[in-house]
Amino acid sequence: MPRLVQTDPWVKPFRRQVAVTCGDRWQPRNCRGRLRLEVKGVGSVTLPYAWSEEGAAKALPRIQQICKRFADGAVSLKAAAQSTETASSKHKIDFSALVEEFREFKPNVSDATWDDKYRKVLSNCADLFEGQPPKDGTELCMDALRQWKQGSRSRQLARQNLFSFLKWAVSRGHLKSLYLPPAELIEIRNPKRIGYALSDAEIIHLLDALPTGHSHEPWKFAIQLCAVYGLRPEELRNLAIKDGPQSAELWTTYRKSKGGKRGDRTEPRQLHALFIKDSQGIVRGLSSTGNYKTGEKLPPLGQTGNAGTALGQYLRRKGKWQELKAEAATKDEELVSYTFRHRYAKESHAAGIPVADIASAMGHSIQVHLQNYARFTPDKTHTLYKQANDRAPEHATPRRA
Repeated sequence: MPRLVQTDPWVKPFRRQVAVTCGDRWQPRNCRGRLRLEVKGVGSVTLPYAWSEEGAAKALPRIQQICKRFADGAVSLKAAAQSTETASSKHKIDFSALVEEFREFKPNVSDATWDDKYRKVLSNCADLFEGQPPKDGTELCMDALRQWKQGSRSRQLARQNLFSFLKWAVSRGHLKSLYLPPAELIEIRNPKRIGYALSDAEIIHLLDALPTGHSHEPWKFAIQLCAVYGLRPEELRNLAIKDGPQSAELWTTYRKSKGGKRGDRTEPRQLHALFIKDSQGIVRGLSSTGNYKTGEKLPPLGQTGNAGTALGQYLRRKGKWQELKAEAATKDEELVSYTFRHRYAKESHAAGIPVADIASAMGHSIQVHLQNYARFTPDKTHTLYKQANDRAPEHATPRRA
């Protein structure tokens, strides 16, 4: 006759509490005097608690945390258990593994962007946990960002990516909640630079002044494409001719990150030309998709993500470019590789094209367009005052104030 095993009175209520809060699949077991958590159909993990009434009391909130993190579907049962241990104990954080896990959480970030915009700031963050850790998220962020100049674009991007990492790490239980980034990090902010929009005449003079020869023609072609179609320099890599309902169409298949939601990117779009014209109204240079269709070569644009830098480096030492840069400075504006795209925005507004259509043609939202190009929207104030004056009596005598 088999021997009956006597179960301690605390076991049944403990299992019942786990089932009620986590589900019937979640069952604590005795594994050689240690508590082992089994999830039917998934697997099991051993927890650092004794199989005892006191151990069960300590383990219950831990099991509930593991269940919550596992239920999100972002981590395995083992990772959920490890995350909880990291957040609730003095367990040393394995930042190398943590950063790699975060990398998997960001699949839409290119390797070039990861190396350029994420890796250094996350390395700084890891270094701060060697020895005495930071006291809170504010101290952590200020120290991790110290190498970047306050107000710079590079610091802004590093801060954005560091905040994203810290929020993720805390939500997954890898870091304690005290390391959440602050709601506001008070910093010196430089005024947003205003990109100079070249006129058609200035672009023509620039193109005419550039050197001739096999190595320079592709750069001239690239400049014309950016100006005529309002391209970001990076979009030069992703051009394609498609059959349209009436004729061939030029498209860009580049998908730029829109920020905000994870993986949200711009859609491929058809490009709409706004031709460069001289003072006589005659189209100069690029006038159709024909040039691209015949396979005219584009210049070397460097690594993915660096096309704007490559274009800027080519133009930097050209005499005419330096003249235009000085002219832009007199207006408190800056000549940059996006200057040709700015031309497209300005001329589109001048042509009276609706904002929604311009934004669509340039591949961004109306909100983003107005943030960057509202200055090109025709100002009706002068016209309204002129109309008011035109309605006044022609020989009206001004009254004394």
